[in-house]
Amino acid sequence: MILDLFAGPGGWSRALSVLGVRDVGLEWDLWACATRARAGMLTLRTDVALYPVWPWVGRTRGLIASPPCQAWSMAGKRLGLVDQPLVHEAVADLAVGRDSREQLLAACQDARSLLAAEPMRYLHALNAVGEPEWVAMEEVPDVLPLWKQYAAVLRRWGFSTWAGILNAADYGVPQTRRRAILLASRVRTALPPTPTHAQVAEPESLFGPGRARWVSMAEALGWGATDRPVPTVCAGGGPGGGPEPFPSGSRQSLANARDRGTWQPRSASSTVVLEPHTRGAGRTARDGTRGPTPADAPAPTFTSQATHWKWSLRSSNQANATVRSVEEPAGTLFFGHRANECTWVAEPVTAPPEGDAAGTPDPIRITAREAGLLQTFPGDYPWAGNKGQQFSQIGNAVPPRLAAHLLAPHLNVPFDPDAFTLAA
Repeated sequence: MILDLFAGPGGWSRALSVLGVRDVGLEWDLWACATRARAGMLTLRTDVALYPVWPWVGRTRGLIASPPCQAWSMAGKRLGLVDQPLVHEAVADLAVGRDSREQLLAACQDARSLLAAEPMRYLHALNAVGEPEWVAMEEVPDVLPLWKQYAAVLRRWGFSTWAGILNAADYGVPQTRRRAILLASRVRTALPPTPTHAQVAEPESLFGPGRARWVSMAEALGWGATDRPVPTVCAGGGPGGGPEPFPSGSRQSLANARDRGTWQPRSASSTVVLEPHTRGAGRTARDGTRGPTPADAPAPTFTSQATHWKWSLRSSNQANATVRSVEEPAGTLFFGHRANECTWVAEPVTAPPEGDAAGTPDPIRITAREAGLLQTFPGDYPWAGNKGQQFSQIGNAVPPRLAAHLLAPHLNVPFDPDAFTLAA
């Protein structure tokens, strides 16, 4: 079997299913387990740090691990960096069969830091019977020194190894998500997959097959076609009729407005023209209250004259927040207590009429469906839990498309890019 430690909502598992293989996931989070169950994935709800290793010995072909990143992520306090010497010590001890976790855990500033050492406990036990055949691990970039320590141990055990930083955008993910990757194999040379995409498209040459341009958010979300919704700006549900991501949201699909004739695209691009109409009809206030909206009322718009708007995704409300145009990949998506701050923002391509600056559309909070698509999950992926729980799962997941690139060589299965339909 393939054992998936810290399996989350199924980023690795989704990749394996596309490649025609299943895994068994170990996961503690209740709602991630619920998502996996809805998606038909095999899961044990358990604490990876407490679960025994013996059930897997003699039965494990591959081992996957993406330990929780909160202790190390730039989105948090990064106490994992403070605890890093203790984690290195735990890995060194577990590699020789010595379990010092209890003592080291008591000294950690963040209890989650030591979870990054857990895969070595499994690997040491499996190595006694010549398993696993291959290993694939993923974490935030600051964990790379730890992965290099793992790689040194695995090489002593007869593995070929590679550890380094990969950018998910180089593999067709509409997100410049940089991650530390460890690959190891007993039967083949461990190498990173060949990038398929680049920031600027590269034609085929004598030196390689060439690379496509990075996939933009507009392409991934299907916002370039006239029959697809664009960012939603009025009161109501999200694209496809989905629920609001947050109770104070202010959105209604512009597809509905288009049907009423209150807006029209000027070109097959992600830029939207809002045509004149009565401002404010049926708006949802910041506190979630709503005014009366007649059933036959046209969709509200925001300008007294037609204005050209261009949409970007802003990662938070901080001054140094990453802001990317929809014509680019997203920045790294991360969601925690500040998930509601990840918003679509509009900027005028043509200047609003004089005195009409107030007509600029309000920021629009990203939906879970949109965030999932930007992580290369299907549009109908069955996320479980409330809005915050869904966003937490999405932000912590491995992009399935990147995972498939990493796993296909180990499984001796060709990677089929058509198996990952972005917009759905």
